[in-house]
Amino acid sequence: MKETQTNFNLKILLILSLGHLITDIYQGALPAILPFLKTKLSISYALTGAIMMSANVASSVVQPLFGYWSDKKAKAFLLPLGCVIAGVGLSLVPLTVHYSLVLVLVVISGLGVASFHPEGYKTARFFTGDKMATGMSVFSVGGNLGFALGPIIAIYLIMHLGFNYLPLIALLSIIFLFFLMFAWKPIEQVKAVHALPKTAAGGSQQGAYVALFLLIGTVVMRSWTQLGLMAYIPFYYIDHVGGDALYAGKLVSALLLGGAVGTIGGSLIADRCGHKLYLIISMAISSIMFPLIFMTSGVVLFLVLGVFGMILISTFTVTIVMAQQLLPGNLGIASGLMVGFAIGTGGLGVTLLGILADHYGVATALESIVVLPVAGLVLALLIKYPSPQVA
Repeated sequence: MKETQTNFNLKILLILSLGHLITDIYQGALPAILPFLKTKLSISYALTGAIMMSANVASSVVQPLFGYWSDKKAKAFLLPLGCVIAGVGLSLVPLTVHYSLVLVLVVISGLGVASFHPEGYKTARFFTGDKMATGMSVFSVGGNLGFALGPIIAIYLIMHLGFNYLPLIALLSIIFLFFLMFAWKPIEQVKAVHALPKTAAGGSQQGAYVALFLLIGTVVMRSWTQLGLMAYIPFYYIDHVGGDALYAGKLVSALLLGGAVGTIGGSLIADRCGHKLYLIISMAISSIMFPLIFMTSGVVLFLVLGVFGMILISTFTVTIVMAQQLLPGNLGIASGLMVGFAIGTGGLGVTLLGILADHYGVATALESIVVLPVAGLVLALLIKYPSPQVA
């Protein structure tokens, strides 16, 4: 059955994006409060790292499970519930002195994040009209902003009011609940319409699964490239080159700011030229540009990283839409696989880079990333993907 397509609805997409922003504020705030937790609980770096790892597993790797649950029956309630649980779990962390309870709370918060994202991307899809990647980018940008604002808001509350006042951050979820009331009726209506069995787009179900597998591999390579640069650019320019930490931090910021711009711009282009074609172009340009990171310096290096981030990360929402096109009857699972599993798995690759850095040096680890976008390009070329209808 062909999927019924609603018109592009910017109002509802912005409300959903607000929920995405607030939910990811809670996810982004956790790294900023870890030093305060370490001091309060008098724990080691290893135990502090275990807190972050527990949150990451709960918030990313299990997302496909929530996507599977969402696809069984319309579950719009996961939108407000996921946002609130993410906020409550994080906000209660300062109120305990027991390490085990802290782990429980960050896992609860992570599960709130994990439950919101597949349902959020699934719901946003229904209001994108024919501009699927563009509409999805509106939703995605909220998450980008949330990650950026999370540490700032958490540190502001802690520095001005004290660590025990961090629970005030949970009030942000009330803002989303207020605006969500104005979109709740059309969300429930459109979910009822779309709660119908659908077949995979562009061919057999088996062919769709093969294409999805290749797409996941492409996203893992892209994520591994991005997170690897974020993790090892500071080490490279501080420990290997002998630069200062502020300079290294600005280089990472240039990469991420470029990615934020690319999220919107790339989606607009992809909706016009085709999703697969744009993914191939993005991975090809990224493969060509990567060596320039080691061949430039000063202002030119900032420019290279900004453009590289813009090109590489610009396919974030494009790949989510591609997964949803391949599995139109399982939008939740498709979203969870892309946003949670594939990106989370790519993040695990950073650990492998760490092993490489320990044995052969940080420069070798950073330079070895050059093969990843090339591998992503090869996988992207193999994907059998139908040409979407464009505006």
